[in-house]
Amino acid sequence: MHTQGFPELKNDNLLKAARGEPVERVPVWVMRQAGRYLPEFREIRKQYDFFTVCRTPSIACEVTMQPLRRFDLDASIIFSDILVIPQALGLTVEMRPDVGPVFPEPLQTPADLKRLAPEGAVDRVAYVGEAITMMRHVLDGKVPLIGFTGAPWTLMGYMIEGGGSKTMSKTKSWLLCYPEDSEELLTMLTSVIIDYLEMQVKAGAQMLQIFESSAEHLTKSDFLKWCLPYLKDIHDQLTRRLKEQSLPLVPMTLFAKGAAHSLTEQSTLGYDVISLDWTVDPEKAREQVGPNITLQGNLDPQDMYKTPEEIRVLVTDMVRKFGKIRYIANLGHGITPQTPIVSMETFIDAVHKAF
Repeated sequence: MHTQGFPELKNDNLLKAARGEPVERVPVWVMRQAGRYLPEFREIRKQYDFFTVCRTPSIACEVTMQPLRRFDLDASIIFSDILVIPQALGLTVEMRPDVGPVFPEPLQTPADLKRLAPEGAVDRVAYVGEAITMMRHVLDGKVPLIGFTGAPWTLMGYMIEGGGSKTMSKTKSWLLCYPEDSEELLTMLTSVIIDYLEMQVKAGAQMLQIFESSAEHLTKSDFLKWCLPYLKDIHDQLTRRLKEQSLPLVPMTLFAKGAAHSLTEQSTLGYDVISLDWTVDPEKAREQVGPNITLQGNLDPQDMYKTPEEIRVLVTDMVRKFGKIRYIANLGHGITPQTPIVSMETFIDAVHKAF
């Protein structure tokens, strides 16, 4: 599949950092770097529904490109959403203004698992692969392109809660009341995710990130039980499949938000990069994961509301604590919609000038 004649990569600092090779400069990108803080993105959203943007490769590419025109970033990440997987399984997801994603008919009892259609699910998200291939050409080798997915527990949470949740109480009660059905659902999601990531690599993704954004709702023991085995399966089975087909073994990043209690365990899963939320001290994280894994993160997105001078000091300090080897600069979660453009400019410039 890798004969699309992609343009040669001009800036490979991201991939070098992920592999632990020396870099010219510390690479930086930002979660949600294409999004509502950009006026040009808000203009697109006036014309198109959120999921229409995701499903239309040419528009998804335009949006993916927007932050790269403004900022000296070292990576692009395909514009999509983690909830395209629940959609592909047959659930309706709506993006409602000022509310976020809503599932009008969430999973309420294990009987609802019959409504899900894992067969052929990956074909129903083929538009993501099309956008990735198109984007590789649009980028013209400027920076690497990251593909991504939500992780099983995080997706399960949305499917049961019917949207974002501050407590995940319905989903956690499934773990308690229906452990076997929970396992069935997580296994089904894992299988679809592996297909989905394989498709992204075939389409031209040069790196992958797995978002376990709802890890924060679990105790350590529950995280080790309900997240870790599936995250390991995703890494191991995808790696095996890529090797069997002589496809590139692209670097893989795990971002388990709120799971700082298990960095040591995360470091055993085989991921090249572990992304940290803003609650984690860089030096402690390095002690826990050891020298052979790249760290990514982890400025508090709220710090982006400080003055440019303050941001520069915080970012320089952060980057120096992480060091120049095996480090990718980022925020500790997604950039928030009211973030000033000048903050993003300062953040990126401070990263590049820290060494």
